[in-house]
Amino acid sequence: MSQKIHDIHPHVISTDDTRFPRSPLGGTQSDWSKEHQVTVEDMVKAMDEAGIASSALVQSATCYGYNNSYVAHAVERYPDRFTGVGTIDVLQGDAVETMKGWIARGISGLRLYTGGSKLEFDFSWLNDPKSFPVWEYAEKNGVSMCIQARAPAFPIVTEMARRFPGARIIIDHLARMDTTDGPPYANAEPLFALAEFSNIYLKVTPRSFDLANSGKASPETFFAKLVSKFGANRIAFGSNYPASSGSLKEIVERAKDNLKSLSQEDRDWILGRTAETLYPKLA
Repeated sequence: MSQKIHDIHPHVISTDDTRFPRSPLGGTQSDWSKEHQVTVEDMVKAMDEAGIASSALVQSATCYGYNNSYVAHAVERYPDRFTGVGTIDVLQGDAVETMKGWIARGISGLRLYTGGSKLEFDFSWLNDPKSFPVWEYAEKNGVSMCIQARAPAFPIVTEMARRFPGARIIIDHLARMDTTDGPPYANAEPLFALAEFSNIYLKVTPRSFDLANSGKASPETFFAKLVSKFGANRIAFGSNYPASSGSLKEIVERAKDNLKSLSQEDRDWILGRTAETLYPKLA
């Protein structure tokens, strides 16, 4: 049986700015979302070419802010191909009701966008008690929480992992940890230390492949260590398409190449099966 591939980090951008107006967090739209407008229809075609069964579309907060309408539209139009990962203001008093509204439209995960692109990073609000009702709802209802984190945020991330042990927490892009020192990857030890928390998962993306091919690092040694720490069943593939360069098919082929030294079972988990744990609808 051929390997089943899911993608937990692609983005879609509409060409209809009237129906889906742009309102980026921070007020300035990201360059990639201006330059690469991959519509829902484009994404389905790209997925077919790349051999991707289904995807968890991630809200482009640097284009649409907290308005997840286009992601919801995609899920409504292709319910057999997509689920959605939305972004909301978790500090608002009505955040749980807002989340429920998006869940009713096909959103099954949340992304806590802390910065990047045109927005300065701010991790200080991640453990604000105002957000706890959202975390409690996510924990009870299987809503995965994806965090755009960096190493300085890890103490807060682990605090939330302890406070909400039933919540699945996903770290985007391996937090872009420095791997240039090579084996045993002492610079990335803060990332490996997160493995202690069984509810923390990792997302490997083209940025992760860049890291694994930088300095003294290699895909063979880096991904072997990552799997030895977390287990392949807590690591999932995300394309970051079209924010990352290359076609979706090229990104998938790059993922396969970077992971080729792992066992077939480990590759199956990272490229498909872990996604089904994080977003059961994809199964």
